[in-house]
Amino acid sequence: MLRTRTKILSFAYILAISLLFGSNGSNDIYKQVRKNQSLINDVYRQLITNYVDHIDIDAFTKMSINNMLLDLDPYTVYMENEEKDGIEMLTKGKYGGVGIQIGLREKVLTVISPIANSPAKRAGILIGDKIIKIDDENTEDYSIDDAAKLIRGKQGTVVKLSIERYGEEDLIEFVLTRESIPVKDISYTGMLDEHTGYIKLTRFSRNSDKEMRGALQELIDKNMSGLVLDLRDNPGGLLNSAVKILDLFTDKGELLVWTEGKTGKSDRKYFSKQDPMVPKDINITVLVNQGSASASEIIAGTLQDLDRGVVIGRPTFGKGLVQTVFNLDRERSIKITTAKYYIPSGRLIQKPGYLPDEILADTSAQDTLFYTKGGREVSGAGGITPDHEVNLDKVAPILAASWRQGLFFNFVQKNKMNYTNYLEVESDTSLLSKYEEYLYSNDLNIFMKGENNYMTMKEMLIELDSTSVQIQGALDILDSYFEQIALTQFEKEEQKLMHWILVEFADYFDGIEGRTMISARQDEDILKAISILHDPVAYESIFLPQ
Repeated sequence: MLRTRTKILSFAYILAISLLFGSNGSNDIYKQVRKNQSLINDVYRQLITNYVDHIDIDAFTKMSINNMLLDLDPYTVYMENEEKDGIEMLTKGKYGGVGIQIGLREKVLTVISPIANSPAKRAGILIGDKIIKIDDENTEDYSIDDAAKLIRGKQGTVVKLSIERYGEEDLIEFVLTRESIPVKDISYTGMLDEHTGYIKLTRFSRNSDKEMRGALQELIDKNMSGLVLDLRDNPGGLLNSAVKILDLFTDKGELLVWTEGKTGKSDRKYFSKQDPMVPKDINITVLVNQGSASASEIIAGTLQDLDRGVVIGRPTFGKGLVQTVFNLDRERSIKITTAKYYIPSGRLIQKPGYLPDEILADTSAQDTLFYTKGGREVSGAGGITPDHEVNLDKVAPILAASWRQGLFFNFVQKNKMNYTNYLEVESDTSLLSKYEEYLYSNDLNIFMKGENNYMTMKEMLIELDSTSVQIQGALDILDSYFEQIALTQFEKEEQKLMHWILVEFADYFDGIEGRTMISARQDEDILKAISILHDPVAYESIFLPQ
């Protein structure tokens, strides 16, 4: 049975390769493939037949495939049914689930937000509910991905969530029937001020361009004169969605992006097919950071190359590779990088170094200098370099700990019953004192700048000579130094801490609109975009060749 299966797999590989290369006369490649495939089959057969222990053949085969792909780019992966959810969400614009956004708060799986009109929302699951069990399995050591895989599933099937709720002594059990949950790609659309529209796009799936068209129309109807398109931390998605969105901003007939690969099917050029929806007198800024990748970089880079928008933020991730999913059977598939994409200036967004040199046959150097439509110089060294780089301040210790451990969220959950609306929160002069008390009550280990390194050195010195009076005296001085810093640290961070407390309360009372409007007050990228959009001379000067 094993031998037959191996022969069938071998024949399938050789047939696929012959179809791939036979038509273009690449006989040498075909011979190499056949020779090396035979070697792989021989090694596989000898191992299974002769290895001293009995091997789980299915598990060994999966491990072997994954190891084969390990040294390629991280996007070429073997997938089984349970690993295909992300692909389904992008290509179908929906998934089977109960409609909750989850996160880790105080290391516990917590409901961040139930989606409107979802099974979870209708059943009464609330923001801040802690998911203690999923189908009677304790979630103590679960990651967000672990939990998502269990909560999602086929439409019509059932999942049981055991919830711990603040103020309730016993767990609350919810038996929810999974439904088709639509994926929402634009998390917020609105006006930041009288003239400036704002759109936050979180991914590129099947429905992205439709959502974008609706969002743009809403802002155009409100007479926006400038747009802030926020692609920060957007990991990308479908190439076709990016192209359709670019079509809304660019002149008909413009080359937007093209792909090049090994096969003829991989070579394709994408042009704008219609007149732009957004008038040319509406100026555009695009926000990016190191979390902006793939389709996000196509949008930002193409608008930059065509001198249609100003890119603001930090350099992007640098993913310029296109993947194609090939089904192996009903349960298994392989996602393979089949092409690279290029934007109008000729830039390849992909950063070099994604393949080991020893397996890369083509090591020719790439150009690093390119020009926009108007003659501006732009970098082609990988990723998109913003027209205006905004350098963010290093996050202070208490703020970092508050974000990392979800303390703002938890503080709001514990105090939300004291207020009826956001305005009451903003007018509470004791809010900061309450947060300071909350921090102390949690007995948190928050290290000051440099204190981590000091603690490591302290342990080494004590191990060296725990009886040394000189060492102990020096340590006492340094301990006192860090204690003094800690005593005044909260005061130093008060402004930032107050801002993020208000952001979290705004999210609770007014949802994503409230969160966006309050966070924009101190969002340096947004503030920079607004200042450029409000200054026509500064905006136009960016497009002048230097």
